[in-house]
Amino acid sequence: MSIAPFNLERFYARYEFEVPYIMCSSDPESFSIEELLSFESGSIDEFKKQWLGYTETKGNPKLRSEITKLYKDIKEENIIVHAGAEEVIFVFMNSMINPDDHVIVHFPNYQSLEEIARFKGAEITRWETKEENDWELDTEFLKKAIKKNTRCIIINFPHNPTGYLPSKEKLNEIIEIARKHNIYIFSDEVYRFLEYDNNDRLPAICDLYENGVSVGVMSKAFALPGLRIGWVATRNKEVLEKMAMFKDYTTICSSAPSEYLAIIGLKNKEKILKRNLGIISENLNKLNEFFNRHKSLFNWKKPKAGTIAFPSIKKEINIEDFCLDLINKKGLMLLPGTKYDFGTKNFRIGFGRKNLPLCLNKLEEYLVTSSSSISKIRF
Repeated sequence: MSIAPFNLERFYARYEFEVPYIMCSSDPESFSIEELLSFESGSIDEFKKQWLGYTETKGNPKLRSEITKLYKDIKEENIIVHAGAEEVIFVFMNSMINPDDHVIVHFPNYQSLEEIARFKGAEITRWETKEENDWELDTEFLKKAIKKNTRCIIINFPHNPTGYLPSKEKLNEIIEIARKHNIYIFSDEVYRFLEYDNNDRLPAICDLYENGVSVGVMSKAFALPGLRIGWVATRNKEVLEKMAMFKDYTTICSSAPSEYLAIIGLKNKEKILKRNLGIISENLNKLNEFFNRHKSLFNWKKPKAGTIAFPSIKKEINIEDFCLDLINKKGLMLLPGTKYDFGTKNFRIGFGRKNLPLCLNKLEEYLVTSSSSISKIRF
């Protein structure tokens, strides 16, 4: 049995470095090494002296110490550093999911959150959300979906691609359901700290639940995807031990320069988050204006957190055809919802980068000038 192609990543591999305008990026505006090091006095000379030997398998202790500050009750021994969030997902699924297990996964989703478990032979139930219900999760569905062999519930808040955040009460309800059946909760939290209202921020699952497994990364909230530094945080010792043993067969340890730069980033997280949220706020205002001008063409719901949203097109047109035509005519990249295996109407739009106004102008030009050779619809 072969693992299925990662549709989103294959689409990015085809177009990301070929088109001049990208308006579906999931990460905020990145920093240069020079910009990052400018946050910390003396760091340039210190960076030059970094030893390029192997690092600790679980991660640089200073880095793990900084990571603990993102949580309430997590200590250094509860963290293992990985090569991005993707390695965390891959290692957890291979360590903790067995062929006869049942897994419930929040949907739509980043494909690896379900595909690796499926490849392992697990039975998958999609916990599907819908645009017309504001992407809300139905806990009654969750209760009914649980089986005797349910091993794990996979959630993602703030959500990729919709920007959905549940209430704290709903999160606690999900935890109690899992606790009743002794089920793991694997929680993708890579957009945590990009809530537009701090009152909406949810506690990390590893702080709330003894079988909760939190995923963090430098790529999203901290705008440093090129470092390829992510981590798992959990109080469950069995999970940590099994993941540590499996990681010996993947990266073994992380890049020493990347770990150093991640330390600088986390030590200066307030500056980074303030800048990122400033860009997001300005861009969301522009998106609100754009979608108000085009109510007849698009459904739009402002997200509550993160750098992406998942609007839909109202016209009788396949969204993948729309996105490909947009690439061909304007060199502008949106991500069709077909790459999430989620129908033919929704698309992912990203608004964490400074060039969003320019991208919006290109999209506006397309809507005004194109008579859509795909469907003969005049916009």
